[in-house]
Amino acid sequence: MSRDPYEVLGVAKTATADEIKKAYRKIVRTSHPDLNPDDPDAQSRFIEATEAHDLLKDPAQRARYDKGEIDASGAERAPERKFYRDYSGADGASRQGAGGFEDFDTASIFEEILRQRGRGGQSHDRGDWAFNAPGPDRRYQLELDFLEAAKGAQKRITLPDGQSLDVKIPTGTADGQTIRLRGKGGEGMGEGPNGDALVTLSVRPHKIFRREGNDIVLTLPITIDEAVLGGKVQTPTIDGPVSLTIPAGASSGQILRLRGRGVQPGGKKPRGDQRVELRIVTPPKIDDALKDFMESWRETHSHDPRKEMMS
Repeated sequence: MSRDPYEVLGVAKTATADEIKKAYRKIVRTSHPDLNPDDPDAQSRFIEATEAHDLLKDPAQRARYDKGEIDASGAERAPERKFYRDYSGADGASRQGAGGFEDFDTASIFEEILRQRGRGGQSHDRGDWAFNAPGPDRRYQLELDFLEAAKGAQKRITLPDGQSLDVKIPTGTADGQTIRLRGKGGEGMGEGPNGDALVTLSVRPHKIFRREGNDIVLTLPITIDEAVLGGKVQTPTIDGPVSLTIPAGASSGQILRLRGRGVQPGGKKPRGDQRVELRIVTPPKIDDALKDFMESWRETHSHDPRKEMMS
């Protein structure tokens, strides 16, 4: 990537991390090659946006780019070349003292280079120096549906180079969780192992379910007669509809619990529950029969649910 990453994502240099993330997600939706198969330029835009996001989402990398220490591809910028004459006096003698350079021994410098090579994991092979180093980790973003995260799934992501990577989503995956895929990162140097792929997961909200810990929470509408008389009703769960018993005299805000109908976390932890919050909903149109009944009931019954609040 040669373009300014801020320009690629369409954000200002003062943009927050959330603004950068939102801008990247917007481009992914409009430029991901899997979502836009008829757009020949989608892949190049997706690759460019991914590289820009990878650079700017890392605070340290972003700071170095802003200071001009690295370029838009993340490569080190070449330092300004210095020549011996810049550090010597008019007579060619090396400067001494604070801020200057002492006379140096070229043999000692060469020995230090060899020591650095040894610490860097280099090995001696057939009389030549061979460099072995692990490959770099690669970071990716993947959006999931709520149920895919809760129940587990198999997903495929398209990498910036056009290749595909299969990702197994475990049950009970949480928003912001990162999955490590061993050996799926950058290629190692020499005999060094490949790096890892680090896939950070983002879970989209569900229209009726929400998650609290390992519990699934749901607000369930019920009718007036179901609240007064009780009965069995169908309620959604992440595994499909089940029958739920509404107790007679139920109130809005009352919580009923379905044991073991929540999220199954990893390891040996028990599965969560589903908490169902009841909400009484009146009919969209009050007919004469219901109106007459309620007026008659009001005349013969006195019930003030706000009485204790006023005392």
